Amino acid sequence: MRRRNNTRLEPTSPVSLYVHIPFCRSKCPYCAFYSVIPTPGEVTAFLEALEGEIGFLSKSSDRPLLRTAYIGGGTPTLLSPRDWERLITVLESAFSFVPTAEVTVEANPGSLAREHLALWKDWRVSRVSLGVQSLQDEDLLAMGRPHDSRQALDSMAEIKGRGLSLSVDLLFGLPAQKLRGWSDTLSRVLDEGAEHLSIYELTLEDGTPWGSHPPRDLAAGYPFYRWAQYYLEKKGLLQYEIASFSKPRRWCRHNVAYWSGAPFLGIGPSAWGYDGTVRTGNVADLEHYRLMIEKGVRPTLFSERLEGKRRAFELSALALRTRWGIRLQEYRRLWGDQMLKGLQDSLEGLPPRLFRKAPGRIALSKQGMRVGNAIWERLVP
Repeated sequence: MRRRNNTRLEPTSPVSLYVHIPFCRSKCPYCAFYSVIPTPGEVTAFLEALEGEIGFLSKSSDRPLLRTAYIGGGTPTLLSPRDWERLITVLESAFSFVPTAEVTVEANPGSLAREHLALWKDWRVSRVSLGVQSLQDEDLLAMGRPHDSRQALDSMAEIKGRGLSLSVDLLFGLPAQKLRGWSDTLSRVLDEGAEHLSIYELTLEDGTPWGSHPPRDLAAGYPFYRWAQYYLEKKGLLQYEIASFSKPRRWCRHNVAYWSGAPFLGIGPSAWGYDGTVRTGNVADLEHYRLMIEKGVRPTLFSERLEGKRRAFELSALALRTRWGIRLQEYRRLWGDQMLKGLQDSLEGLPPRLFRKAPGRIALSKQGMRVGNAIWERLVP
């Protein structure tokens, strides 16, 4: 039975929703995202707290209307089908969805079950983002991933078999990683029907085991990234963002909302939200998160208002992450001629090859994407 909500939609502008599921089977040594290994009863307690946080939204606004929803983590597939039934009920009771809403769920090989996919397909899920990371078993072993290449291939086949859009996350710059293996991984995920790839260079984050004790023989990331740009374009995928490639018009609309500066709601421990002016961040501790909600207090740890030059230039940096870049006429309308001149002055002197010919826009070329960080730094006031 499809869990559709027939409540009349409120006259409000659609927004995006991010739900953070803070559980993992084990902690990867490079991962800085907040997650814990669940103890008995902890998932149930989390879902109760999540319902409580959603209750704050209903007190302060009309029933939110969603254009996209993204359920990530952590590892959402650590929730059992019964837990997912409850989560779906909670979300359906609190939000309305536009008819064309994009709903994405993150999944990991090894914990993804057929029951998950059946439940998601029966609900609203249209995309599954699978944390493959690599199809080379030596890479997976070095990363401490709780799955092997065979499980990843089986999971991809199950997702496509359910008629869901498959997105795959991959990592490069790993210990002793080989370019030949990277090329093989790219080829095989496309053979399995991936319509979207997110590729990330390994970064050594503070507070992680690898951040404190970096592994030896880390591969230089540049040749891996450059090969992906060449190979994926050859295979018909469009690089629409610094780390994202998709078949035409199969890009992730939820992530595009982030990069365009659109409002979004964030719920769950460590989740972020943005209302168009104020950015907020939830406490990144499950116990603290639950206690705050039990006391009737929003679990917000961080809040800042983005105004004036800072907001303009931050939105510019986000726009430059994408192939669409900065629309000059829109920028002038929003911020005025003086701010536009400041933007152009910030980029002056950079080699023309870093920019793509796009009338009325400033957009990075493939070469520009490779040095994006250095370009964005020029935009930070």
